Order: sequence, then C-alpha cells, then structure tokens
Amino acid sequence: MVIAKAWVLKKHFDGFPKTSDFDLKEIELPNLKDGGEQKLLLASVFLSVDPYMRPYSRRDMKEGDIMIGTQVARIVESKNPAFAVGAFVVGGRGWRTHFISDGKDLQLLPSNWPESLPKSLALGTVGMPGLTAYFGLLEVCKMKPGETVLVNAAAGAVGSVVGQLAKIGGCKVVGCAGSDDKVAYLKKLGFDEAFNYKTVKSLDEALRKASPDGYDCFFDNVGGEFASVAINQMKKYGRIAICGAISQYNDSVPQKGPYVQIPMIFKELQMEGFLVSRWNNRREEGVKALLKWVVEGKVKYHEQVTEGFENMPMAFIGMLKGENIGKAVVKV
Repeated sequence: MVIAKAWVLKKHFDGFPKTSDFDLKEIELPNLKDGGEQKLLLASVFLSVDPYMRPYSRRDMKEGDIMIGTQVARIVESKNPAFAVGAFVVGGRGWRTHFISDGKDLQLLPSNWPESLPKSLALGTVGMPGLTAYFGLLEVCKMKPGETVLVNAAAGAVGSVVGQLAKIGGCKVVGCAGSDDKVAYLKKLGFDEAFNYKTVKSLDEALRKASPDGYDCFFDNVGGEFASVAINQMKKYGRIAICGAISQYNDSVPQKGPYVQIPMIFKELQMEGFLVSRWNNRREEGVKALLKWVVEGKVKYHEQVTEGFENMPMAFIGMLKGENIGKAVVKV
C-alpha cells in the first residue's frame, strides 16, 4: 500500500496566491488488481509550475481539489504490457507524489531521449511550453524568414523557446524581460535585441529603438499595458499570437483599456488567441523537432529547479513573481 502526498487548493486565490491557500494531504492508494482499470502505479519525479494554473484554478477547480498540473513520472508497478516498470512518462495528474492510472492519459518519453538530457525538459523546452512556442509561431504567427518577431516574458519557459525558434526560422528577434540577468540570458540565447521593460524610461521608445521599422509578429505572453503599447508598433498586416496575459492573472479589479480596434483596423492586423491543445494530434511532430534542436544545440534551455515536493506552493508563487529564468520545475 502506498501513501501519496498531494497539494490541494484550500481556498481560491484572492489577488496574488499565498502559501496559506494550499493544504498538504495524504491519500491512501489501493493495490493494483489484475484485469481492472487500475493497471499502473506511478511516482512523480518532476512536477511543473506554470502561469496557466492561476486562471485555470478559478475556472476549473473547486476548493478542496488537487492542484492541476503536469509531471514526469516513473512507473513503479505495471499490469499493462505497454508500460514497462522503470519507464518515464508525462502525465497531467496534478500536484501529487504518486498516482494510479490506466495508461490512457500518459505519454511515454520518446525512445531516443538521450541519457544526458534532464527528463524534466519534457515539462519545458521539449514539453507543453516548447510546443506552445512551436505551434504559436508556425501556425498562429506564421512567421517567415526575414521578418521581425517581438516576444515578451522572453526569458520564461515559452518566450525563451519562441526567440530561439524564430532565429532558426531566419527572423530578427526582439525580447523583453523583467531583470538585467534575464536580459543577459536572452543575449546569450542569440536574441538580436533585448531590454528590461522595468527600467526603460519609455516602453514605446525602447520598442521603437529595438526595431525602427516595427514588428511583423508579436508573441504576447503578458497582455495589459505592454500589449497596448506594442500593438501600435506592428507593421501593416502584422500577426499577433495571444498566448498568455500574466500581467492580469492576479488582478482583483479588471484593468481598463486602451482599446485595440483603431490600430487593428488601420494596420489590418490579425490577432488570435490560442491554446496549445488545439494541436494535440501533432504533438509527436513538435516533440520530435524540439528534441532534435536541443540535441543539436540549436535550442538551449535553462531550468529553475526547486528541491522537495513540500516546496510546490513556494515554487508556484516564485514563478508568478517572475523569479525564474527558463522553466520552473520541482524535483520530488
């Protein structure tokens, strides 16, 4: 018999999440039975903390539910021939140390995953954030060689991949981040221009200086005031992919305008919100491409690893405050 630990949402977040909004519970898991639905026992090895958890918790969760999220897990016991003991999978079973599955909701790590590569990358650069960058750029922004791409929250899990994929695609890339360390990281990744949006005197001037001709593609992870300023610097027929709105997730009172219609009309812009799940049927294609680029050194990665399952809430809150460079993960 296995006792699993799980973090539950004790209280819906009011403004910025607090550690007191979470509760650590113990759950007794039943033994696996032959011929039943419960065919696999898994232990989480790495867990993900992501910005989407903040708005989704309000939309999809009740107080007392286990916090939503994804993990890389190892198969401890198996009564399913498709999953060998010791194999690693990606699952979406929330903040828990152990769980039971029938295998239908699990994805095995690719068989050619190099031993030298951290398995936690399946939650970041070669996982959901990397796929978000891949499909957002290729399918929503439809970037073309020679274009200029703007990405904000550029040192985060998604933004850092967006910039590197745009460079692979032959684009000029401008990135914005919230600290000088993050800007230095973007330069290391090969961004053409990068600046700290918190320290520039004028965001409008900084964007204009970075690309006087404007921007063909804008990959927006932030929303709010940043997006309102950036939209005025789009080129005619520019494309904007709305991936996130982290500047608004913790607001108790909704932000007011400015409004986008006039620049959108005059410049004939396309703006499209998207969820990466739209391309679930092409997940294998994206993972294969990202893994290849990482192995070849064309896409670099950085992980902010927090040790200990008991520190999940702190890692989540730190990520929302922008304390991480690259992907924030928790090692159990």
